[in-house]
Amino acid sequence: MQRFEQYIDGAFEDGSARFDSVDPANGAVWASMPEAREEDVDRAVKAAEHALRDGPWPAMTATARGKLLYRLADLVQAKASRLAELETRDTGKIIRETSAQIAYVADYYRYYAGLADKIEGATLPIDKADMDVWTRREPVGVVAAIVPWNSQLFLAAVKIGPALAAGCTLVVKASEDGPAPLLEFARLIHEAGFPKGVVNIITGFGPSCGSALTKHPGVAHIAFTGGPATAAHVVRNSAENLASTSLELGGKSPFVVFADADLESAANAQVAGIFAATGQSCVAGSRLIVESSVKERFLSLLQSKAEAIRIGTPLDMATEVGPLCTRRQRDHIEKVVASSVQSGAKVVTGGRAGAGDGFYYPPTILDCDGANASSVETELFGPVLSVVSFTDEEEAVRLANGTPYGLAAGIFTQNLTRAHRMIKRIRAGVVWVNTYRAVSPIAPFGGYGQSGQGREGGLAAALDYTKTKTVWLRTSDDPFPDPFVMR
Repeated sequence: MQRFEQYIDGAFEDGSARFDSVDPANGAVWASMPEAREEDVDRAVKAAEHALRDGPWPAMTATARGKLLYRLADLVQAKASRLAELETRDTGKIIRETSAQIAYVADYYRYYAGLADKIEGATLPIDKADMDVWTRREPVGVVAAIVPWNSQLFLAAVKIGPALAAGCTLVVKASEDGPAPLLEFARLIHEAGFPKGVVNIITGFGPSCGSALTKHPGVAHIAFTGGPATAAHVVRNSAENLASTSLELGGKSPFVVFADADLESAANAQVAGIFAATGQSCVAGSRLIVESSVKERFLSLLQSKAEAIRIGTPLDMATEVGPLCTRRQRDHIEKVVASSVQSGAKVVTGGRAGAGDGFYYPPTILDCDGANASSVETELFGPVLSVVSFTDEEEAVRLANGTPYGLAAGIFTQNLTRAHRMIKRIRAGVVWVNTYRAVSPIAPFGGYGQSGQGREGGLAAALDYTKTKTVWLRTSDDPFPDPFVMR
């Protein structure tokens, strides 16, 4: 059984306790993980505080920070196969996806490496003749980065990269579900040569680790990816330390297909949107909203593609859909699907968990037209597609926006003017037109409503990890004027 350690103040160590991690492909324990508790969290935050104030990190130029990030990017690329294997083993995410995604994660670190010395202040054309006034962008402080198990190295990169570029220090909390790749990533932080305490990586459970971290008085900013219910606890905890927050939360993304769309292309994109990553993606296109005149044809096309998907062990490069990460996730999906069928939804394909010890659930399509199906509203985080139809553009917009979430949306049409109208009217932070599930370090990512606040990716993310300092310099040699009058 493999044994992993946490990383605090430049050293690898056991946590206050340990817990077992389960392989989702077979339900067997495969690794022992360190469990951080309040005392570990306190040491990690204090190490990050010390590194922020003293030692080599605050004295480094932005260019020097960028060079460290470039070195980290090279290490991520060199170790991608090891990291991918660990992520697949610990979370069940298929190896063909983890391999490709982790290789691309290196580009995120390169992007922020190049951005590090381009975070600029400004000279202000102030309205006072004897003053020079300018602004500086300074690091916001210690960042608590809380990362879920799915796509964790990617979701960590969009926090760690901009935070380090801005000069912050971090305590990263990996999910207690599948933390192995992030704990292994700590070795790359160490090898890249970041000063001790700049990046600390721990894992543990909500009450004893997550809560202690988000309310710690040394934390200045909380970057969280997860569900809205947990986010509410995070926000409440931030009242203890007045930390700023950026929240990337759940989604129930609409996938809108008009009759004039290229249906073959749209079907391939829908497969990518809901069955890739076994549907365990915050941007999963889990609500198909299809024009009624092509609904049956499109569903038939989707059914044939879904039933041809290769389900298997996630470490096999030929596998297209692997297991869910946890047993409780599979149980939750089974319950919601059963409830939806009882409410009138029709199973087009799938709908029943496989036998065996792994946490497998097949690609499932539910025709929910006319049904009061909970699957249409509930984020399932699995390979389940709920289908409803529309007759005109107004109804399509109403259905697309009929959710408290607003993370992503897909629009499929060959009518350019319609596409532009839909882009403006759909309430989502990311809109894909005639494509789906595309990302880049250059492009901001985030949601509306219950899908969160703030953005990850692009320059905007780096600026979120800074605060503005305004500097006033009096240039006159004359004596200071009347001290009782504000100038």
